[in-house]
Amino acid sequence: MKEKTLVLIKPEAVQRHLIGKIISRFEDAGLKIVGMKMVWIDEEFAKKHYTEDISKRRGEFVRNKLLKYLVEGPVVAIVLEGVDAIENVRRITGSTEPKTAQPGTIRGDFAHVSYKYADDNNMAVKNIIHSSSNEEDAKNEIALWFKKNELHDYKTIQDYFF
Repeated sequence: MKEKTLVLIKPEAVQRHLIGKIISRFEDAGLKIVGMKMVWIDEEFAKKHYTEDISKRRGEFVRNKLLKYLVEGPVVAIVLEGVDAIENVRRITGSTEPKTAQPGTIRGDFAHVSYKYADDNNMAVKNIIHSSSNEEDAKNEIALWFKKNELHDYKTIQDYFF
């Protein structure tokens, strides 16, 4: 089933010049970029992305660190489309904790910080990328980050085969 999902290339990855390397991973897998922009969000917008639900699941400490991390610099927001896009993007990005992410995944190749290290140093886990975790989150996150007229429909070579 074709679906859309949101990816955020976080400030550290932007600062490290990883945007092109990250995007190429998704394009190489046949995923289609249907929306993309660079934005520098404020804390109010970040709170709409990392909602109170994060506090309930992961704690206020973690949410506050994520909010601070997301506003450190510009973010590249991308909407990807493809067959089972949510699952495939999450497989390409790797485990949320970079230390346990497999080599060959984005986090496994470009990040290494553990939850313990981040907690011990009072910082967010610098995992460089966000991807929607499920269909409901993808729908809500895409609507938050993109207006309908910022999403595009066009054919790629994969559209002729899938």
